[in-house]
Amino acid sequence: MTDPRRPATPHTAHVHREVAARLPWHNVADVERVGRGLMARRSGPIMNTRPGALVPVTWDPVRWDFVHGEAPPTVNPSLWRQATLNGEHGLFEVVDGIYQVRGYDTSVVSFVATETGWLVIDPLTTTETAAAAKALVDEHLGVRPVHAVVYTHSHIDHYGGILGVVDREQVASGACRVIAPEGFLHAAVEENVVAHAAMGRRATWQFGMLLAWDAQGHVDQGLGKGVPFGSSVLVAPTLTITGTGQSVTIDGLDVEFQLTPGAEAPAEMHLWFPGLSALCVAENCTGTMHNVFTLRGALIRDSLAWSRYLDEALDRYGDRVEVAFASHGWPFWGRDDVLEHLRNHRDLYRWLHDEAMRHANRGHTPDEIAELVELPPGLWEDWTCHGYYGTVSHNVRGVYQRHFGFFDGHPATLHPYPPVEAARRYLEFMGGMDALLANARRSFEAGDYRWVVQVLRQAVFADPTHQAARALQADACEQLGYQAESGPWRDVYLTAASELRNGTPVVDAPVRASVDTIAGMTPTQLFDYLAVRLDGTAAVGLGTHRLRWHLTDTGGTVAIELSNGTLHSRLVPDDRTADDVAADTVLRSTRRDLDRLASAELDLAGAVADGVVVVDGETELLVRLWSMLDDFGMFFAIIEP
Repeated sequence: MTDPRRPATPHTAHVHREVAARLPWHNVADVERVGRGLMARRSGPIMNTRPGALVPVTWDPVRWDFVHGEAPPTVNPSLWRQATLNGEHGLFEVVDGIYQVRGYDTSVVSFVATETGWLVIDPLTTTETAAAAKALVDEHLGVRPVHAVVYTHSHIDHYGGILGVVDREQVASGACRVIAPEGFLHAAVEENVVAHAAMGRRATWQFGMLLAWDAQGHVDQGLGKGVPFGSSVLVAPTLTITGTGQSVTIDGLDVEFQLTPGAEAPAEMHLWFPGLSALCVAENCTGTMHNVFTLRGALIRDSLAWSRYLDEALDRYGDRVEVAFASHGWPFWGRDDVLEHLRNHRDLYRWLHDEAMRHANRGHTPDEIAELVELPPGLWEDWTCHGYYGTVSHNVRGVYQRHFGFFDGHPATLHPYPPVEAARRYLEFMGGMDALLANARRSFEAGDYRWVVQVLRQAVFADPTHQAARALQADACEQLGYQAESGPWRDVYLTAASELRNGTPVVDAPVRASVDTIAGMTPTQLFDYLAVRLDGTAAVGLGTHRLRWHLTDTGGTVAIELSNGTLHSRLVPDDRTADDVAADTVLRSTRRDLDRLASAELDLAGAVADGVVVVDGETELLVRLWSMLDDFGMFFAIIEP
């Protein structure tokens, strides 16, 4: 089969020459930083051990061997440089007592020596990649027990691989503490379970998960190399950090915490190691501009608070810090370099906030603001402030959205037609498909790819079977992908081009939270997850119903109410007996079996028939309610209706 992908056009080559002429090539400090302290590398792929895995290999550095030498015409030269730096992988010594494994996941795992073992910071996305990182550490630094695991924040690439470095028994026995910031569990469940299906689909675009890794496909995330495929779990914290300045001693190692909620994640924190003069800045200060708004979807981050937290870190630790490291990218050494790095990123997030709000207060709309704001010269000179992951364009629109929401003040955005209905009307106004395509081709030949993608949305949504419209929009998306400095922008554009040419992927498997993930949730979080899956329109017909669910192994009781098609749950307080809570139906099961029901590993009707779930009350109504839980497919359409 002929590769439908196209080469870079002369217009794209011209854009790259203009970009290259502006870049701060004289600043080569990161080239030295990224390789400093390399101790060892692992060879060979990391295999996927997840049962029934569709992708056999979790991770393999061979995939980015093509990233070397000068940038090809199909890749922005700035992104190519970042991809080269992110390609450095292995076990690195940060300072004596702090080690990192980089390049075997999208994130970085850090090992900090305690008197007899390790404190592990952010154990990667998957069990497989975390286990490979731990094996590399064991081989070159000796086998030592893990006394604590710290989740710096609530994104899955910083907690999902915990079972690769410890097992559940170590956590349950207290031999290994799991430490996280206040609000971690709520934020992790809200993002990675409640919004899992939609966010997962959008993530396939943001991270180019279905693209080939080559110079015409996925090159780099900007923040790291890519997303691993494997087993991820949620193990709940055993110790919560509730305030800045709180300190913990872990096997002789003193750690102080600085909470940074609402910055890069809803729940996040920095770690200060006074005995090592080292600051871990989590994901708040890395080798790239980060996202205020993230393309996969998430709560809008507070860029003003983000800036203030970095300023607070400068104030609290600036006169003592000698090294700063993060959970993506590479460390910074020496007080002057660390302070400059922190100040520049403090200024970056303040700049995005203040410029966006200044223009908003002058009456500009989000898209207008995105055209007006650029990095100031001092931040442009710092490669780590470039938009390899976040961009000025979508971040300032995120600032606007955080303050004002979707409505830009113009009545046309208040109650617009949905995309298909609008597209049909646009097509009629534009003189029909033939006239629209003729004009779009002229714009393409002129290199106005942004306009081609924008206007041909109407053609594809009006008639998704029109191959000429799809092909031309795909070609324009592809050139925009080649031009993008941002890894996610490149992946979004190139994924759009692929799906225009090949169609939306068809995968029948539903997206559900795994048993191991659900096991880390509180009972009410579990029922909140089920409530999102409940077809409320169908459930209205069941009327009002009250249930009590007794968890026979943990001893907890959950009161559940179905009302107007909505499902509510709350834990029965310890000072009330279960019998004090009115219920039409009472259920009994172990928590483990409830988890299996929620993940569809168990069928409710069968579980009742087998006595796994004991029901006193309206069994038929309960089974009907359970049958109204929606299953979400992964690959809904985005580039077409």
